[in-house]
Amino acid sequence: MATYVLIHAAAVDSWYWGPLSAALRDRGHDVVAPDLPCDDESAGLAEYADTVVEAIGRRTGLVVVAHSFGGFTGPLVCDRVPADLLVMLQAQIPAPGESPGEWWGNTGYWAAREEADRRRGVPGGAEEDASSLVLHDTPADLAAEFVTAHQRHQAPTPFGKPWPLASWPDVPTRFLLAADDRFFPAEFMRGLVTERLGFQPDEMPGDHCPMLGHPKELADRLEAYRAGL
Repeated sequence: MATYVLIHAAAVDSWYWGPLSAALRDRGHDVVAPDLPCDDESAGLAEYADTVVEAIGRRTGLVVVAHSFGGFTGPLVCDRVPADLLVMLQAQIPAPGESPGEWWGNTGYWAAREEADRRRGVPGGAEEDASSLVLHDTPADLAAEFVTAHQRHQAPTPFGKPWPLASWPDVPTRFLLAADDRFFPAEFMRGLVTERLGFQPDEMPGDHCPMLGHPKELADRLEAYRAGL
C-alpha cells in the first residue's frame, strides 16, 4: 500500500482531488489531501509545506502529487519527508531563489499564453471564466460545483518570497502534462519541463484539472509510475 499525498493549486481547496482519491482508495491506497492555508495572509510556502508534512504524520510509502501552484510546495515537502516519488501534475516548476511572483515573467509564460490563445481564436487581452479556461474538459456538474463552492481567496504572501531550496530534492520525479490545458499551454509546458527538469514530460488528456475529468486514467498513470520505481 502506498500513501498518495495530493497538493492542490492556488485559490482553491482540496475538494477537486475527490474523484482521484476515490480511485486510489479503490486500489487499496491511503490518500492525504490537506487544505492549504491559501487565504491566510500570514502563510507562505513554509507554512504550506508545514501543513502537508503535519497531515502526513508517520505515514510511509509516500507518493507526492503536486498540481499547478502546488509545484512550489511539493519539492519542499519531499525535502523534509522520505518520499518515494514526486509527480508534478501540470505544475509550476520553481527555480532556486525564484519567487512564485517572478515565475511568470522568468518563464516567458505571458507571451506563450498569448500565442496559444491567438491560435485558438481568443483575442489578445480577452478574459475567460474558469469554466472556459481551466475546466472546459471537466464534467459540467463538477465544473459548476468547483466554481460555486470551492474557489478561495488567495493571499499574496507566498508569491513574494524566494523558493528556498538550492537544488531539486533527491527524489525520483516525473512530470505529467495535461495536453488540453488552456491555462498552462502544452507547448509552453513541454519546453519548461525540458529546461528546468532535464527530461521530457509524459502527457495525458485533460484541461487544467485532469483529476476531475480523467480521474481513473490519472490513477492508472500514477500507479504505473509507482510500479516503475
